[in-house]
Amino acid sequence: MKKTTMIAGLMLFASTISGGVAVAQNNAPKEITLEDVWAKGTFRVSGFGGLTSMQDGEHYTVLTRSSIDKYSYRTGELVATICAFNAPGTKSAKPMPVIESYVFDANEQQILLSAEFEPLYRHSGVSTYYLYDIQKGSFTCLTKNGKQRLTTFSPDGKMVAFVRDNNLFIMDLASLKETQVTFDGKLNHVINGTTDWVYEEEFAITQGFYWSPDSKKIAFYRFDESKVKQYNMQLWGDLYPQDNNFKYPKAGEDNSVVDIMIYDLASAKTLKLNTGSERDQYLPRMQWTKDANTLAYMHMNRLQNDMTIYLADATTGAISQLYNEKCGQYVEVPDTWMFLQDGKHFLINSEKDGFNHLYMYDMQGNQVRQITSGEFDVVSVCAIDEKKQQIYYLSHESSPINKDLYVIDFKGKKKVNLGTKEGTYSANFSNGCKYFIQMFSDANSAPVYTLHDGKGKLVKVLEDNAALQKKMKEYGANRKQFGQLANANGTLLNYYMIVPPDFDSTKVYPLLIYVYGGPGNQQVNNTYGGADFYWYHMLSQKGYVVACFDGRGTGGRGREFKMQTYKNLGKMECEDAIAAAKWFGQKKWIDAERIGIWGWSFGGYLSTLSVLKGHDVFKSAIAVAPVTTWRYYDNIYTERFLQRPQDNPQGYDENSPLNFAHLLDGNYLLIHGTGDDNVHFQNCTDLVTALEKADKQFEMRIYPNKNHSIYGGNTRLNLYKLMTDFILRKL
Repeated sequence: MKKTTMIAGLMLFASTISGGVAVAQNNAPKEITLEDVWAKGTFRVSGFGGLTSMQDGEHYTVLTRSSIDKYSYRTGELVATICAFNAPGTKSAKPMPVIESYVFDANEQQILLSAEFEPLYRHSGVSTYYLYDIQKGSFTCLTKNGKQRLTTFSPDGKMVAFVRDNNLFIMDLASLKETQVTFDGKLNHVINGTTDWVYEEEFAITQGFYWSPDSKKIAFYRFDESKVKQYNMQLWGDLYPQDNNFKYPKAGEDNSVVDIMIYDLASAKTLKLNTGSERDQYLPRMQWTKDANTLAYMHMNRLQNDMTIYLADATTGAISQLYNEKCGQYVEVPDTWMFLQDGKHFLINSEKDGFNHLYMYDMQGNQVRQITSGEFDVVSVCAIDEKKQQIYYLSHESSPINKDLYVIDFKGKKKVNLGTKEGTYSANFSNGCKYFIQMFSDANSAPVYTLHDGKGKLVKVLEDNAALQKKMKEYGANRKQFGQLANANGTLLNYYMIVPPDFDSTKVYPLLIYVYGGPGNQQVNNTYGGADFYWYHMLSQKGYVVACFDGRGTGGRGREFKMQTYKNLGKMECEDAIAAAKWFGQKKWIDAERIGIWGWSFGGYLSTLSVLKGHDVFKSAIAVAPVTTWRYYDNIYTERFLQRPQDNPQGYDENSPLNFAHLLDGNYLLIHGTGDDNVHFQNCTDLVTALEKADKQFEMRIYPNKNHSIYGGNTRLNLYKLMTDFILRKL
């Protein structure tokens, strides 16, 4: 994006900056405590759970702890309670547990309710499911034979399909009779109807089966992970620790062999698609087209730089190519991949012109037109109004730090910005796009939920979070400022900064930099922050300046900016972290001898590498769950950016913290959970070995059985007390 455009967008949010120096607030804010952030819910946001548009396009439903309630889009008022849990007169056989999610069948006469979720990995698990009949007011438990995964209505509402014990099942809802579709499912060997660990984590896909539009067939994945090597993770607490063995394909290692199967309900026969002779491949997406006999699926090569969409005849298995995209680095799996109701076109996003934009193709694979264009990235599509031939979408058009809400027609014309402020928008549209519920926030404002008509006209404010906004002001948690800094080669990088409420430019302050820095990620966003936002304000109240920047390789600024770190993760990112520290260190109000850095996951990798390579710049560093060598991380993520270790060994080793442990010359706190199935505890142990071998002193905290997110009970409060104490002592 052009520098002038970016600067103009950013400076709108730097109203409290004068010559690079923040102006102190007049009134002393209330003191923020860690208990406020992690225990008391002082800054809890009010919003909507389970927001769903109904088929008539005139009503929407919301999930509460006690019911599913129906509201009018026209007025925003409550119309009725559709389902009351444990209400007098219902025919529930036992008290209902807390309902966690729900979905209507196509006719909106039945509701599928899920409860008692038990996680398997970070994003998947098993649940108890109930069927609620709206006319009868009755609840029926569907999981009497054991908890299920991914239970999903058939389009005609007469059946559900689900996964149990790695096998796919169908249940007739009238008789509750189960039909087992697959029989070879086995833990750590074969998976049917869902995905393996690495597909779930890196392709963000756990649903592994799809009903055909006519309810006559189910397409599903079959994963043969028998040749994938196992990772052994011990679980502590019993007299003898238990072993948790699961398949985890590390960089350069064997993947699951994945097939696509199509089960025909009438014949009870299963067709296996011929997806090619090359088995070292990925099949990251599939969906039915509007033709009930045509399945579309994506194919990617191992290095993920060649992506093809194929169409498969569900009866004969015949395959034809629909779309292909190649890139010298890698092709992102499209977030938008929609077949239109006319049966003649599909919409897809691509970075092929240098920025992420929307394209329309016909069903013969011919590009009809590029719909959006310009030096900005489209983030996602919110809704498509085929009757009016309009697309509602989010983009970074005003600035990489904003998400703008736009509508544009199918011809790429008549583009309208539906937002009135600069910040971050999201929107949930009614069926038919006559209305939408919008969420807006900026860096210093709590989320506001509003109801609008399709042209953007305000109908009603649904939730303004005024009480939270008042608290933010009382506690001084509204002082985030944006700007740009130049790295060593002059590239402008976006940053935000939070200074003490009583800031005095004649004094000097220690600086803590938060970093993530992974490919395509963004942390510098003009949006309401989470718990860390308040932690940073708490630290600022204790006299620290807190800053964050997005270096080279991060997202929101086009393909070239993002992909320049390809095959060499860590080098540019670390250079930019050191440059950012030096840039801030030149300010007369920053103590250049007291600069620290912290991060989690990729950020932990980068904070570790930075305190080692930048040992003359950083006084202290905290690393939570860091990758310490990319050889230990999963192959889909790592090979996308580094290729395989066999192809690019220097890319794996030249910026591994394990090779720079001897450079540690500051304070270092290393934190990891032993139950981390994502970034394995092995990363931590090898770094400890390297630091001990180099005779370096450091601090360390282990959280037994905690996963990559390190949460549960008092864990987060304990963790942030630990990090706060380290900062106060060592920075």
